[in-house]
Amino acid sequence: MNTKLDGPVEPDPYLNRRSDERVTARFEVRFEQAEDAARALRAYSLNLSAGGLCLRTRKSYDVGSQVRLAMVVDGEEFHLTGVIAWVRDEAEAIGVRFIDVSEEDHERLRRVIASFKR
Repeated sequence: MNTKLDGPVEPDPYLNRRSDERVTARFEVRFEQAEDAARALRAYSLNLSAGGLCLRTRKSYDVGSQVRLAMVVDGEEFHLTGVIAWVRDEAEAIGVRFIDVSEEDHERLRRVIASFKR
């Protein structure tokens, strides 16, 4: 039996849209913009994927803001650009989606994430 829907179907806001596997990972993240570094105090990751990460930070960000991040994960140093994908003020957490990632850095991220699963 086919049914016709009245109007457009709204996407599920809780649907996991990640295309990369996410792992729990805690490490310090530095903001490379001087104004962000001064305000962020400390930022620590909560989880990581090859496509982005979740950070705990006291600084508030607007969704869509661009940030430059520096981090050392499992001995690998990364300098990445990201866009704030979501903000959860009550948890002092932000989601960052990486943009303009080189294929080399993307592959290194995949290797680091695989090391967390061992």
